[in-house]
Amino acid sequence: MNRLQNELKRIDHRGYPAYKDLKGSYDFVKYTLNIEHVQGDPFASPSSLSVSINGKTAGFPKNYYDEYHRRIALEDFILRRFSMAVSKISFKAKGSGKSGMVSASQPGQEIMERSACHVDENTGEVLFRFVVGFPARGRSIDAGELEKILFRLLPDAVEKSGIFKLFKEQEKSKLREQIELADDQKELRRVIQEKGFTAFIADGSVLPRESGVSQKPMKNAVLFKSPESMQVSFDLPHKGKITGMGIKKGVTLIVGGGYHGKSTLLQTLEKAVYPHIAGDGREYIVTDATGVKLRAEDGRSVADEDISLFIRNLPNGKDTTRFSTLDASGSTSQAANTVEALEAGSRLFLIDEDTSATNFMIRDELMERVISADEEPIVPFIKRVEQLYEQKGVSTILVAGSCGAFFHVADTVIQMDRYIPKEITKAAKQVAAEYPLKMKDDDTKIELDEGRKVRLPKADDRTKIKVMGTDGFLYNKTNVDLRYLEQITDAEQMLAISKALEYLIRKYGGKETMIRTLIDDVEGLIDTKGVSALTSRGSVPNMSKPRRFEIAGCINRFVK
Repeated sequence: MNRLQNELKRIDHRGYPAYKDLKGSYDFVKYTLNIEHVQGDPFASPSSLSVSINGKTAGFPKNYYDEYHRRIALEDFILRRFSMAVSKISFKAKGSGKSGMVSASQPGQEIMERSACHVDENTGEVLFRFVVGFPARGRSIDAGELEKILFRLLPDAVEKSGIFKLFKEQEKSKLREQIELADDQKELRRVIQEKGFTAFIADGSVLPRESGVSQKPMKNAVLFKSPESMQVSFDLPHKGKITGMGIKKGVTLIVGGGYHGKSTLLQTLEKAVYPHIAGDGREYIVTDATGVKLRAEDGRSVADEDISLFIRNLPNGKDTTRFSTLDASGSTSQAANTVEALEAGSRLFLIDEDTSATNFMIRDELMERVISADEEPIVPFIKRVEQLYEQKGVSTILVAGSCGAFFHVADTVIQMDRYIPKEITKAAKQVAAEYPLKMKDDDTKIELDEGRKVRLPKADDRTKIKVMGTDGFLYNKTNVDLRYLEQITDAEQMLAISKALEYLIRKYGGKETMIRTLIDDVEGLIDTKGVSALTSRGSVPNMSKPRRFEIAGCINRFVK
């Protein structure tokens, strides 16, 4: 501390670059302050800092971080406290540009691993990463204002967030509840797999969100109530008995009138691949963690993908076993998206009719009579959906509002009526029998190219990445458009995806490599060393852990 104060006095009023002399670690008795990266001027991206509190001082109970799911729940809880605390001290120090800015990651409704906070699974050491705008007057150092941040404002935020004995009893109780919720969520995810379900929605859950730009629960929303025929109960370690709707593996169709909650239910299931915080309304909703939302994506690039399962015999003679295009149509893009999800290991497809290519999904009897199946290059999804489950164990949950053909192939039919689900499988099948589905049989054996290779470009000496929210990012001058990967949670996850791409380019650039090798490598790195390991150029304080499916989606849209 004394050394840092002396350094601040020495560089006061000097040119802004002299701040770089502060890089290093400083002992603040209860924690260590690490100044890792110093911004070049007061208008540049703020400086990166971290604080580490040794396990003995932090004092969190060992059973709060001895298993991965509990550790992530603990990290999430204390990070939210730290983020709120530093937001209260932000800009209390004044100056030009970003002077006085103090900011840490602000998690959304999902609980996931983030680079902004880490608890060592062995020692219990706590690490917070955050950014600070080093104060300046014009372009000269204002050391007094930085001293105010580091010595007067920051210590209280650090200690009250990362030292367990300083928590009030009510806060300790809330933390214990979050750890117990994590236990229950893990058990719920395990048991639905064991019992043959692909998703579960607890009674009393709140599905609608506050607005299109807010993921907080809608006030006074209709609470979820499972139909008796689909109602199941499980015993959880802490909550005890929980009841709700279990969606069995296979083909599930969700129908109903407009604005009755079909898409809301599907969107809920899309997000339930992640656990949610208490009070979110979706705490006890789980979906198979490999679930992937599929849709049409006009204009995306496709590189050497085998889409012959759905597209074949193109009139121009183009080979659909190694299909490439810089401007895919709705049907070819959805075919590529489907095959790529299979390739990455998905066991559940989530599909909304509204965002799908009609000719990819279905061909009615009249069209098949006029244009025979032999003359149509597209094999519609309806002919493959049962095969996907029977041959590959891949389930499908599909929302349909206007096409009744899927009644014939659905194992379960759910009608949403004013946000309340009703199971109508038997009635739907009886009506469907009056309208036979006449399609030419197709007994294709589904085979995947397990060894498909891509070639990433060679690495540049310097890489610039600019994240654009959840829409994508700029990789140097290349726009990587990921806006239709709808399960990307936030800009922090997008940043991690961009860093994963950078890591792979540095390691495999210029060489043909199997796509599975690439995504296995990244996933293995994150699982063993954490999401922070995606970058070798110092810590990045604001990344959240991505899934293998979104990483694969990024690679497949990036390669040409």
